[in-house]
Amino acid sequence: MLLKRTHTCGELTVEHVGQSVTLNGWVDAWRDFGGLVFIDLRDRYGITQVVFEPDAGQELQARAHELRNEHVIGVKGTVAPRLPGKENPKLATGAIEVRVEELTVYNATPTPPFEMHGPEPNEELRLTYRYLDLRRPGMQEIFLIRHRLAQLMRRVMSDLGFLEVETPILGRSTPEGARDFLVPSRVHPGHFYALPQSPQLYKQLLMVSGFDRYFQIARCFRDEDLRANRQPEFTQLDVEMSFVDDHDVTSTMEVLVAAMAREFTGQDLTLPLPRLDYQDVVERFGSDRPDLRYGLELKDIADIAGQTEFKVFQQARASGHRIRGLCAPGGGARYSRKDLDGLSEFIAGMGAKGLIWLKVEADALTGPTAKFFAAEAQQRLRERFGAQAGDLILIVADSQAVTSQALSSLRSRLAAELGLYDPKSFHYAWVVRFPLFAWDAEHGRFVAEHHPFTMPLFEDLPLLDSDPGRVRAQAYDLVINGEEAGGGTIRCHDAEIQSKIFAHLGLTPEEAQEKFGFLLGALRNGAPPHGGIALGVDRLVMLYAGLTNIRDCIAFPKTAKGTDLMTGAPGTVEPRQLKELHLRPA
Repeated sequence: MLLKRTHTCGELTVEHVGQSVTLNGWVDAWRDFGGLVFIDLRDRYGITQVVFEPDAGQELQARAHELRNEHVIGVKGTVAPRLPGKENPKLATGAIEVRVEELTVYNATPTPPFEMHGPEPNEELRLTYRYLDLRRPGMQEIFLIRHRLAQLMRRVMSDLGFLEVETPILGRSTPEGARDFLVPSRVHPGHFYALPQSPQLYKQLLMVSGFDRYFQIARCFRDEDLRANRQPEFTQLDVEMSFVDDHDVTSTMEVLVAAMAREFTGQDLTLPLPRLDYQDVVERFGSDRPDLRYGLELKDIADIAGQTEFKVFQQARASGHRIRGLCAPGGGARYSRKDLDGLSEFIAGMGAKGLIWLKVEADALTGPTAKFFAAEAQQRLRERFGAQAGDLILIVADSQAVTSQALSSLRSRLAAELGLYDPKSFHYAWVVRFPLFAWDAEHGRFVAEHHPFTMPLFEDLPLLDSDPGRVRAQAYDLVINGEEAGGGTIRCHDAEIQSKIFAHLGLTPEEAQEKFGFLLGALRNGAPPHGGIALGVDRLVMLYAGLTNIRDCIAFPKTAKGTDLMTGAPGTVEPRQLKELHLRPA
């Protein structure tokens, strides 16, 4: 029999004492004291202690003795105050208990593979039993944050005059950077739909259609290699605006960013947020998404290295490589020789051939290479890095790409190990003026830095013909604590400029027409200047929930190999299905 609940397990207080109530939920814990059985009953709202007393009857007592963790039950009883000294101040319901008069067991479950409140099980076990993993209160808190974030986004965007419009899931395969997920068509043999990597082209077409301000909490799909903060299917807040420049887009989105900061951290942001030039942040931090909660800025020391007889530096200068480093405050005292060998191994995984380290003492620099630095060079290094006694100078000599990646990763590791920032703090900034193109050495051609539909900076338009590698884009990324929380661009609304960009990306006029003819046609038929942005919903939840793995904030995620351990996806299909889709000969 269904006992229909009158209250949740998180709302009863002393004000309900004497009332008859019905609760439903899962057995979170049970304690059998012979004549008394205490049960902690849990639902997503909280926990209520219920008690089976001897005077409730032998039959009810016998059934209560059989209850175990995760049994699904309903109870009816009377709210009573707990005995003096037995209150639990950690629970919202800790001042009361429910004395049970009726019990229904909806599901007597086997022993679960892990405890809801015990040590966190390994990820494979969690994903195999994801329906149990999601019962854990800590996991449910994450999805409460996700719900609040989605509601906040809809409210703020609506208040700003944006319309929510859905765009197709089944679309056409277009080259946007990552690999498409393809869906074969049954009624059009040999033809395929593609799942959207983003609603990019559709939202541009909505601007051509005169919608002016669009948003959507959109599902997106990319068939690419996975890592901790990447999934094959993900969610983004997708935004587009007409008659705007990049400042209009970023300032509008800052209203939402400020609202998120207030809601989830209690922080009142100072607007406008900092706008940092791409070239500058890559030079100073080695990354276009730097964590700005701490310093550890990279410094070029090629001029000082030129004063030494150190062969590594001489070879680097002769090869046109960079010689860059950083100074870790307190690192000289913190890191042993073994630790420093570990740091060398760490950056070797990023292609760096070696790590040069110098400990800063009161009177001199020490370390295996210190002998190559004369007193004047040592003094210049101290000044260049602002180094104090007890600090540690770390130097890498290699290509621009290797020094940037190695020192950027080293910077993040050192900041965490040396406790250089409050892990609960947040720093927000825009990184702007990205390159329009990146050079793909493997294929010997340009690829789009963001996507192929980005408008160059107006002052760089002449370079589109003469020196495309130097063209900067009207592009902007929102960076929060070293994570790219969102990215956007002003779009090409001019069909001729768009055609030139397609040509630089290796598309012939015929290929551009075949793949993007509908877009070029739309741009010729009254396209307004427009631009937008997409914020990663999963990534924002990860940041505000204090997580490091994006799988923890997706209800049913895939593993790093793209599999669903719970359902077994991807799985095989019957031969007749392949035949219907024209993927197997009749």
